[in-house]
Formats: sequence, C-alpha cells, structure tokens
Amino acid sequence: MDFKKNNVVLEKFLTNITEAVRVIITNKVRTLLTALGIIFGVAAVITMLAIGKGAEKEILDQLKLVGVNNIVITPIIDEIKDGEENEEENTSSETVSFSKGLDMIDSESILKYIPSVKAISPEIILDTYTILKGRQNPVKLVGIAPSFFKISNIEIESGENFSEKHGNNALPVCIIGKKVAQKLFTGEDPLGKQVKVKDVWLKVIGIIEEKTISQQAQENLAIRDLNRDIYIPLKTFLVRFKDRKIMTLNDSGRRGYYSQNQTGPKVRIPRGNYHQIDKLTIQVSDSKELKATADIVSRMLKRKHNNQLDFEIKIPINELKQQQKTKQIFNIVLSLIAAISLLIGGIGIMNIMLASVLERTKEIGIMRAIGATQQDIILQFLSESILISLGGGILGVLLGVSAAIFLEKATDIQTILSIDSILLAFFVSTLIGLIFGIAPAKTASKKSPIEAMRHE
Repeated sequence: MDFKKNNVVLEKFLTNITEAVRVIITNKVRTLLTALGIIFGVAAVITMLAIGKGAEKEILDQLKLVGVNNIVITPIIDEIKDGEENEEENTSSETVSFSKGLDMIDSESILKYIPSVKAISPEIILDTYTILKGRQNPVKLVGIAPSFFKISNIEIESGENFSEKHGNNALPVCIIGKKVAQKLFTGEDPLGKQVKVKDVWLKVIGIIEEKTISQQAQENLAIRDLNRDIYIPLKTFLVRFKDRKIMTLNDSGRRGYYSQNQTGPKVRIPRGNYHQIDKLTIQVSDSKELKATADIVSRMLKRKHNNQLDFEIKIPINELKQQQKTKQIFNIVLSLIAAISLLIGGIGIMNIMLASVLERTKEIGIMRAIGATQQDIILQFLSESILISLGGGILGVLLGVSAAIFLEKATDIQTILSIDSILLAFFVSTLIGLIFGIAPAKTASKKSPIEAMRHE
C-alpha cells in the first residue's frame, strides 16, 4: 500500500511540475519580466556577500602586515620649498626650542623604560638605486634592526636574518625583497652574490617571502611594497650611507637652528628632515595596553624633544577597526537594498500569479470538475511560483558571480565567492517563491467549480 501511495504522490508531483513548466514556456516573456526582481535581488546578495568577505579578508591581511599589538611613530617633516627662505625670516629675538628629532636614543629609551613594550623596530629609509651589470634600478634602502621581520610578520624565505656580528661591525650585508631578487638576479640564486647600492657593494645573505600588498592597503596604512626593498643593518646604514644626526656646515636640515646676524634679527635656516630615523614600530605585550602605552610614549618623546610635537603616533589596529566598521555599515546598507529588491521580486511573482489565476479561472473550474482537489490546485500554482523564483535564482547566481569577478578585475575591490552565498541565494529565491505563491494558490483553490466554469 505504501508503495502505491508513494507512486501516486510522485505522479502528482511530476504532473504539477510538467504543467508548471508548460505554463512558464507558454508565457516566456511575462515569466522573465516577473523574475527580474528575483534575478537582480539574488545577484545583489551574492555580490554583496562576495564584497563583504573580500573586505574582511583584506582587513585581516592588513592586520598581519601592521601587527595586532603595534604602535607606529613617524616623524613630521616640515619642508621649505626653494625660494621661500626669505619669507621665513624670524623678526623676533626669541629663540625657538630646539628638537633633536626622532633618533636611536628615543628607541632605546622606550624599550628600556616602558614595561609594556615587548619589542621595538626602528627604520631608516633612503630612496636610492642599484647598479648591476651596467643597469641602474631605483630601490628603497631600509636600515633595520633584526626585530623588524618578526614585528612585521615577515618570514625569511631563504638565507638568514641579521646577527649581532652584522650589526655591531656595520658589515656590508643585505636581505632583499622577492621582486628585487627577481629583477636583479633573473634565473639565478642571489644568496652570496654582491649587489651595488649607490657606491657600496652589499652581500646578499637572505631573501624575504613575497608579501601581497594591495594599493589600497599601501595608501590606507602608509606602508610600502616590502617586496621591492633592500634591507641592511641599522649601523651599516648609519656608517656606510647617511646619518642625519651628523651635521655639516652646508646642512640646512635642522629645525630650530638659527644664524645670528650681527646687525639684524636671527634668521631661520630652511627646515628639512633632521630626524635620524624615519619610522619606529613598537610592539606592546598586551593589546589592552595599546592606548596607555601610546600616551606614555607621546609624553616621553615630547619631553625629550623640548615640547616640540615633531612626530606622529598611530595605532594601526584602531584605524583598521574603524575601516571595518565603516565597511560593515556600507555592506548592511547594500544588503538592505538587495533585500528590498528580493521583496519587490516576490511581490511581482504574487501579482503575476494572481493575474494568472484570473486568466485561468475556467481552467481551474474544469480541473475541479474532473476530480482535482483544493490541495491539487494549491500545489499546481505553488509549483509555478517556485519554478519562476528558482529560475530567477539561477540566473541571479550567474549574474552575481559574473558581477563579482568583473568588479575584482575592473577595480581594486577584492571579492571572495563562496558556496555558502550561492546556496543561500538558492534558498532565499525558493523561499520567496513559496511565500509569495501561497496567497494566489489559495485564491485559486477556493474558487467554486461551477462558477469557475461559467467564467468568461
């Protein structure tokens, strides 16, 4: 008995689906127009979820680059352009407080006197060039401490990190970025080879792993493409290249440095980059102590710099959290728009199904007269509604996937497609068809067979 009953149920189901397909094919244009709301709604949902997941991954990637518990200090460089010196004459006899700038003493003091500081990484950056096999290539030379790679979450892919021997003796050694290795040593193993940076020959002792850094991340976090850098020990940089703490007679790059004319006022020498280091990254033991540590560091540096605020302190994780919050709000707004689109699509399906019920009143009467039950009529119209919605869902998925791929290729927006979002789209589209198809189906099932057959 159960077998026969199951066969009857299956036969009814197949009959309803076949009839629904027939009606949809008969009214192709109307069905397509009806499904447009579902198509665009599902496409919007998939695209928004892909953008949201991409934004989330981008934030996590940026966190890895800047570090979760890091504080970044950068100097404020007050430059004067050529021809502006005369405008900067100091007509007052008062002497402006002198700042020594951000230097290695600051770095050592922060690490020594602030207990919450776990590690510190000073950097000195110089835009210069390399010469290899007669070719000159622009490059960033970065003087670092050995702690730089750990704090920056950078792995050395091959070779070794700088040792105390390298740093203390200012040895001419370097670690290069992946892109530098590919450009200067195409098809060769760079380890142990020499590269000439400006006038100094450096021995390559290591190569860092390649880091993928988007243009947006570089702009938002003020970070550079680490793959294009050449790294050397700090002392090597200061001894063999440039130390801004050493001032020459021709050096006009110190703030607060004045020349005294015997017959006139003190005249300010043009300002420039008088800071010994260009960046100072502080790693804090506990993320809860980030703000407090930043405040202490700020007060310490201000005191050491004679109350001159010639530095800027940033907590990257706070900035990233703010970005994440903004993106979440943006995604919520767009998701609401997608939901409204789906709602409009559902209303469109309900409207067209009600119109279909009115058009097929006589057909409903005949079906009831030959033995169709109210349940059969409900199932028939629900099948049509669900098929329209499901078809719209399939087209919406294709459109959404295409839109996400196009966005990633045409813009800098990272998108990540997932099976979950596609399954969700199918579920939502089917549910829309079911919910908005119930009212027309019930309306059709309640029609009196005799009155329906008389309908013209």
